[in-house]
Amino acid sequence: MEIELERVERLTFADGSPVRAASAVAPFGDGFVVVQDDATHGALLREGATGEVRLLPAVDGLEVFSDASGTKHLKPDLEAACALAVDGEPVLLMGSGSLAARMRWALLTMVEGRPEVAVAEMSPLYGAVAEALGVPTEALNLEGACLVDGLLRWYLRGLPSAGLMPGSVDLDPQQVVDAVYGRLRPDQMTVTDPQHYRLGEAAGVGLAITDAVGLPGGTVLLSAAAEDSPSVRDDGPVVASALVRLDGSDVVDVTALPLVQGRVAKVEGLALVDAAEDHVRLLAVVDADDPAQPSLSLTLRVVLRR
Repeated sequence: MEIELERVERLTFADGSPVRAASAVAPFGDGFVVVQDDATHGALLREGATGEVRLLPAVDGLEVFSDASGTKHLKPDLEAACALAVDGEPVLLMGSGSLAARMRWALLTMVEGRPEVAVAEMSPLYGAVAEALGVPTEALNLEGACLVDGLLRWYLRGLPSAGLMPGSVDLDPQQVVDAVYGRLRPDQMTVTDPQHYRLGEAAGVGLAITDAVGLPGGTVLLSAAAEDSPSVRDDGPVVASALVRLDGSDVVDVTALPLVQGRVAKVEGLALVDAAEDHVRLLAVVDADDPAQPSLSLTLRVVLRR
């Protein structure tokens, strides 16, 4: 692959406050929704404007969460976003797991030009996913999702430096919608095709999945980060980042992402903007790892090798 960085933007709301901790992005309505992993609301990106959209109710009266305030354990940690190919094309937002507060889903729909959201507690499903992947529930960090062959593929970030390999499971999109709307219990959902991936290394550190986007033709692009930590419970420095192209479970290309403003871009979300025969254009969001600093959006042109 060849990756060209076409555009970099600082994400702020209309009042100048930062879009913080961008963790996922997906097409929604006539724009995109950007998720903040430490807040109950997200950002709606439309041409020339950034609005606010509620994704979850307040948690113990709180709308934002942080280490400094001692509320990090309450944050919803929505880390995956995917537009579903079912009626209305809703966007599914999924918590990362590992803690009870991070096992909720939100289903965002556009109704008569206004966003509406339904929220569901999904903890029994997270237990089933952990069992299928052979990892402890407390080690779950599910950070990406995309449609593959009509199924929702949900990706485990993994942390190779700590011995935890990236992985994925498949879910049925109709079951997903039925579970959020209470027509199906989470423990009745079917978890299929558990897989693990060896994505290689960058800067001597194993790559872990931070998001995924399906491409025309059925292949998948992953954003991947080389995070150097000996423990799945502790964050480490991200020393490099890359895009990984998958054909099924096979890695067919790994290409380093360009530096942004001289620094490694911690890409946490990917969305497809447009596609041609030999290239795609992606919208990527970058977490600044500082709630006082705006997240970045990147427009990437990716030439696909044949």
